[in-house]
Amino acid sequence: MAHAPLPDARTLKFCVDAEQLGMDASLVREVVPLPPLARVPHAPAAFMGVAQIRGAIVPVLSVASLLGRDRSASERVIVTEMDGPIGLAVTAVSGMAEGDEAAALMRIDVATLVAGAVPDRRARRAASVIVAASAETADTVETITLVAFAVAGQEFAFPLAAIDEVLRLPADIARMPHADAATLGSIAVQGAVLPLLSLAALLALPVAPMTSRSRIVVVRIGNHRVGLVVDEMRSIERVPESSVDAVPQVLNRGKGESRIQAICRLDGASRLLSVLAPDQLVNETITAQLLQRETRDKDEMTSGTYERGERFLLFRIGDQSFGLPIDAVQEVALLPPRLTPLPKAPPFVEGVMNVHGQIIPVINQAHRFNGSSVASAKSRVIVARVGELTAGFIVEAVSQVVEPPASAIRETPELGSEGARVFDRVASLDGEDSLVLIISPQELLDRAEQDFLLALDKKAAKQTP
Repeated sequence: MAHAPLPDARTLKFCVDAEQLGMDASLVREVVPLPPLARVPHAPAAFMGVAQIRGAIVPVLSVASLLGRDRSASERVIVTEMDGPIGLAVTAVSGMAEGDEAAALMRIDVATLVAGAVPDRRARRAASVIVAASAETADTVETITLVAFAVAGQEFAFPLAAIDEVLRLPADIARMPHADAATLGSIAVQGAVLPLLSLAALLALPVAPMTSRSRIVVVRIGNHRVGLVVDEMRSIERVPESSVDAVPQVLNRGKGESRIQAICRLDGASRLLSVLAPDQLVNETITAQLLQRETRDKDEMTSGTYERGERFLLFRIGDQSFGLPIDAVQEVALLPPRLTPLPKAPPFVEGVMNVHGQIIPVINQAHRFNGSSVASAKSRVIVARVGELTAGFIVEAVSQVVEPPASAIRETPELGSEGARVFDRVASLDGEDSLVLIISPQELLDRAEQDFLLALDKKAAKQTP
C-alpha cells in the first residue's frame, strides 16, 4: 500500500469497508454523497464512472480498487485536486484526526495510487465531423437525410435540417384552456416555454392516446420553436435525391395535401414516406396564438435568443444511454433477421448487411462495450462513416435526438485507457442526475480495425449479391 506517515498534518478519516484510513486533509476539496455515475466501458479497473459535481465533470475512482481489493460498497466521494478534480469513492467519512489519532492511521498517498491506476494521461484529441469528408469522394451522390415517424399508423418524415431535436414526452404538460384539438399545451425546455401541437390533429388524422413511445419533434415554424407530438419514432434515412419526388399537382387540391411537400420511395418503392413541410402545418389562427403567447411570456424562445447547438442521436446499450453526433449518422436501420456471416472476422463483427445496395460490415457495439450481445425487438443498426469505412453498429434501441446547450457539454476526463478514448465528451441532459457519454465517431474503430474491415468489405462486395 502506498502511504506516507505524517503524524503532524491534519488527516481526513474515512473507511473502506471496516478499515479506518486517512489522507492529507489539505488535498480535500469537499466530501459529497455518491452521485449518479455515467459508467465508461474499457476504463481502468478502479474507475467507477464520471459524475457532475458543482458543474464540473469529475472522474470517480474506487479507493478499494486502488488498494488492490475487491470493490466495496461506497456511500461518499472525497473530491481532491490532481491535474483537475478527482473523486475517491469510500464507504464512509468519519471526520478529522490530529496528533496521536492521526499518527495511528494508515495514510494513503493519493497521487501515487491514482498515478498507478491511470498511468497514461493523454492529451485529448479534438472531435471531428466525419460525414462531411465522405461527401468529397469522387462518386458522391447527393443525398437527403430524413427523420421518419409514425402518426395514426402512417409513416411521415421531416428533413433532418428542419428538426431542432426530438424529446421524450414528459409526464406533466401545462394544458391550454379553450384550445382547439391540435393545441395540447406547453412544456419547459432549456429554461423556455415550448408549445405542443398534435401532428395527427394538424393532419386531420385520428388522434391516438399518448404513450411511453410518443415523442416530441421540435421544429421551427416561422420564428417559433414548436413541439409536434407523434406516436413513435421510426428511423433515420439517408436517401438519394433521385428517390424523392414532388407531390403530383393533381393531389394538391386542399389544405391537408399541401402540407406534404414530397414523397420518398424506400426499399424498392415498397415503402413510401410522406415528407412534411413544417411551415405549412399550422393555419393563421394557431400562428397568431403562438405569437400572442410569445408576447405574454418573455421566457418564450425567439429566433434572436435561441442559438442552435450540436445535435446528438441517443441510443441505449443495457441500462445506459450514449450519444453520437448526428452529423456522423448516415441512417438508422432495423436489424435484419439474419446477417451474412464473414469467415475469420473478429468476434465483434456479426456479419454484413445490404443497405440501399451497399454491403457494410455490422458490428455488435454492446460486445465491444461490455462483452455482451444485443438481441431485442427494438434493436437497431446505426450506419455511420468511420474514416474511409461505412459500418453499421448494432445497439439495443435508439431513443431520441437532443440538442443540449453548449454549457451542458464538457470534455470527458482523461482516463488513461485506449478503449475509453472513444468517449470524448459528456453531456448533462436533465441537470446533474442524467449524464450521457458522447462518442467520438473517429474513435469507434482503430486504424488496424478499419483496415481489416475495409479488406473484408471489399471481399464481401464480391461474394454477396
